Amino acid sequence: MRWTIVGAVFGLLSGAAIAAEPQSRAEQEKEFAARLTDAVLVGSYSIDGREGNKSDRYEIAKAEKLDGDNWEITARVKFGDNDLMIPIVLKVFWADDTPVMSLTNLTIPGLGEGFSTRLMFYGDRYAGTWDHGKVGGAMWGRIEKKKPAE
Repeated sequence: MRWTIVGAVFGLLSGAAIAAEPQSRAEQEKEFAARLTDAVLVGSYSIDGREGNKSDRYEIAKAEKLDGDNWEITARVKFGDNDLMIPIVLKVFWADDTPVMSLTNLTIPGLGEGFSTRLMFYGDRYAGTWDHGKVGGAMWGRIEKKKPAE
């Protein structure tokens, strides 16, 4: 009797999973662009070899799909005394329904060179790795829609 109930529940759950219509890549890309446009990545980062985590915040004005795997992310970059809106072209690859940003050895005028990142997004969360020259670590947090006052 117990196995019959378990089997019935499993069958219902499997049927529900099969019945769900998967999104097309175009729909996933449209949703990803909407999720990141006018958004703020609020989280933390670590530096390899150092204790503790630090707060992190990235404002994204616009995320736009270009050709192939290329995307343009217009982000507000604060680094030292610099506060700039910069369009960055990077790759976004997909692991099933999960977008992964890939940036390798980017030079940002006035900020330096050798910026690299692998950043995975799922729902309203992100996690990944970062490198700038010989320094690197992990980063993680949540995606929030930018409030009008920001």
